[in-house]
Amino acid sequence: MTTTRSVLSADEKIQNEKNRDQEYRTTAYKDFLAIIKIGIVNSNLITAFTGVWLALFFTGQSFLQEIDIVIYALVGSALVIAGSCAVNNYYDRDIDHVMERTKVRPTVTGRINPKHVLVLGLILILIGTGFLLLTTVTAAVIGLIGVFSYIVLYTMWSKRRYTINTVIGSISGAVPPLIGWAAIDPDLHVLAWLLFFIMFIWQPPHFLALAMRRVEEYRAAGVPMLPVVHGFAMTKRQIMIWVLCLLPLPFYMFSLGGLFVIIATLLNIGWLVLGISGFKKKDDIKWAKQMFVYSLNYLTIMFVTMIIVTLV
Repeated sequence: MTTTRSVLSADEKIQNEKNRDQEYRTTAYKDFLAIIKIGIVNSNLITAFTGVWLALFFTGQSFLQEIDIVIYALVGSALVIAGSCAVNNYYDRDIDHVMERTKVRPTVTGRINPKHVLVLGLILILIGTGFLLLTTVTAAVIGLIGVFSYIVLYTMWSKRRYTINTVIGSISGAVPPLIGWAAIDPDLHVLAWLLFFIMFIWQPPHFLALAMRRVEEYRAAGVPMLPVVHGFAMTKRQIMIWVLCLLPLPFYMFSLGGLFVIIATLLNIGWLVLGISGFKKKDDIKWAKQMFVYSLNYLTIMFVTMIIVTLV
């Protein structure tokens, strides 16, 4: 009987060690995804892929024949974006502990040495730029412009100083479709720039709605977001101005066909109507949440539709 218990005890120890090892690997993987902000990476890859796809379509090239360039472009874009987010995490670790959605980041909890995060970010940017250079120099240069605008112009300069930080940060968020297009066609067709402008204009109302929901957290962190400095009424007016600026863009993209123009216009009108309804509602936070969710669906539907209309 004693021998049996000893054997069982040894088996349990082995299993516990395996469980701890598995838990460590799982936590390390989750920490890595948090450091690179995997949500931002994934959403930007959608727009980068759309840029690649449309460039192939309008230049008459085959997706399968250019699959190596497609992979280089997407991997390079993902690594450059991930590296930039890692550096952002490193720089913002002194204020992230104040905000609910960022206080559990590994750079805040201490699970990962901040210096390691900085090194990781720089390495990812370097490798990502190398992948983009395998496509075109133009794609690599645009990628580095995105890195500079996100890390220097937004994170280090404007985020903690000016309410216009959201607009400045929109530059980096708008370059992925340009990177994707430039990887195939470095001459950058006018449609590539329209993709850039859609992304650039989309971001302020998206992030201002988020800022309204997190206004007290931004206030506590000392980040001068528009609703913190000028209140909800001003923020709602600014959101509406940006949404209005989206209205004419689909009509400059008629080369994608009438179906796309109709769908894109309906998306814009829907966002505008939802925005106008906010001036009658008393619950600004609920309205901001609705606007935020709509903006996410808007972006996905808009860019997926661009791809679908080229297949029908």
